[in-house]
Amino acid sequence: MSTPNSTAQTQIHNIGYRKYDGQRLGRAYARRSLYSQSLRGAYGLGRSAKSKVTPMILFAVMCVPAAIIVAVAVATNATKLPIEYTRYAIVTQAIIGLYLAAQAPQSVSRDLRFKTVPLYFSRPIERVDYVVAKFAAMATALFILTGAPVIVLYVGSLLAKMDFTTQTKGFAQGMVSVLLLSLLFAGIGLVMAALTPRRGFGVAAVIAVLTISFGAVSTVQAIADAQGSTGAVEWLGLFSPITLIDGVQTAFLGAGSSFPGAHGPGAGLGLVYLLVVLALIAGSYGALMRRYRKAGL
Repeated sequence: MSTPNSTAQTQIHNIGYRKYDGQRLGRAYARRSLYSQSLRGAYGLGRSAKSKVTPMILFAVMCVPAAIIVAVAVATNATKLPIEYTRYAIVTQAIIGLYLAAQAPQSVSRDLRFKTVPLYFSRPIERVDYVVAKFAAMATALFILTGAPVIVLYVGSLLAKMDFTTQTKGFAQGMVSVLLLSLLFAGIGLVMAALTPRRGFGVAAVIAVLTISFGAVSTVQAIADAQGSTGAVEWLGLFSPITLIDGVQTAFLGAGSSFPGAHGPGAGLGLVYLLVVLALIAGSYGALMRRYRKAGL
C-alpha cells in the first residue's frame, strides 16, 4: 500500500508531446507519392549512381537508332521515314524486354523481400492504392521508354519537311501502339516479379515469359507459313505479348505486319486480339490485387 508520503511525491511530467494539428493529406496524396517515387525509381532517380546505369543506357539505346534514322533522312532529303512509327517498338522489343526485366523486380520484389508492404498498409493507403500506383508507374516508365524514340522520329520528319498530315497520323498511331504495349508489358512484368521476393528470380521470370513465348510463336508461325497455313499464322499470334500488339496495330492502326508472309489479322480477328490484350491487362491487375491480399498481412 502507498503511504501519504509517497502519494504526495507523485507527479505527472509534461515531456512536450503535442497533438498534430496540420493538414492530413490522406490516401490520394499517399498514392501520388508512391506513384512518383516508383516512377523515379524506374530510372534510378533518387537512388545510387549504380542504379541509374542500366535504365539510362537502355533509354539511350532506344533513342540513338531513331536519331540516326532522322539524321540520314534529313541529310538525304527523304520523303518518308525508312521505318513506320508503329514498327519501332516491335523492332526494339529485346531492349524493352531487358528494361522491364530489370525494373519490374526493382519496383515490387524489394518490398516483398524486406517485408515493407505491411508498413505501406499501416498508413492511409489500401491494397488497391498500392497496386494502382505501382502499375501506373511501370506503365508510365515503359511509355517514356517507347514513346521517346517515336517523338524523335516525328520531330525529325518535320525537320526533313515531310508531309505534315501523313507524319502526324503515323505519329498518333505509333503513340497509341506504344501506350497499349506499355500497359500490357507493365502488367505482365509486375505479375512475374511479384511472384517471388528474389530479384534475380523475378528478372529471369520476366525474360522467360517474353522471350520464350515470342520465340516459340515465331517459330511455329514460320512453319505454318511454309506449309501454306496462313490462317494458323494469324491465330498463333494470340499466344505472345509482342505478337498480340503486332496484330492489334496491323488490324486497327494501319501498320504493316511482322508475321511470316505478312499475314496479319484483319479487322474481325483483330478484334479478338484487342479483347485478349485488354483481358490480359485486366487479368494482370486482378492477379496483383490477389497477390497483395496475402502480402499485406
